[in-house]
Amino acid sequence: MADEEVYFCRLCKLYDDEDKEQYHCEGCGLCRVGGRVKYFHCNTCELCLPRDMENSHKCIEKMSKANCPVCLEDIHTSRIVSHVPPCGHLIHRPCFHDLIKAGFYACPTCGTSMIKMKELWKSLDEEIEETPMPTEYADLFCNVLCRDCHKESLTAFHVLGYKCLACGSYNTVRSKGGLFRKQVSRTDKNEDPRGPGSSSMGAEGFSDESE
Repeated sequence: MADEEVYFCRLCKLYDDEDKEQYHCEGCGLCRVGGRVKYFHCNTCELCLPRDMENSHKCIEKMSKANCPVCLEDIHTSRIVSHVPPCGHLIHRPCFHDLIKAGFYACPTCGTSMIKMKELWKSLDEEIEETPMPTEYADLFCNVLCRDCHKESLTAFHVLGYKCLACGSYNTVRSKGGLFRKQVSRTDKNEDPRGPGSSSMGAEGFSDESE
């Protein structure tokens, strides 16, 4: 034991005889592990983050003071490693992996996709193309809001999903208005419904099918 270094923090009254690269963060107000040179403190997020995220992370005010949206346990003082998805909302890493294993890819806080979904969206494109809607539901369109790019689209109605025409994501929700039927006699069936004269509710080329 004589050759081993003992970590001691007078502020936290913390002793530790195991080297974990401990350091005290003034901004967090407590001791962290992992090495001071490997982390930086973000004053907006009020949290220590890896150096490689210093110029790329999305700042959210007092982000660390929120609880994990899955287990509802405190994140700021937790010893459990946290994961930072692209949206910036913290979630415990084990909770994140549990969500993905269960098939939930959207952030529980804001609904943004937490992982790269390009391949899944591609497979949905193929599945929708191979699964045409029944005649009574063909050529129906609806307004959707994308939870990934936050843009609105007037897209084709399909029971398998609504595609965002801005970014290609299927992580969408129905927005304003009901369903609109395309007037085949006035608009080519394969033409983009957002074309001239058919870009809004009740526009030429569509009839209101709202419930």
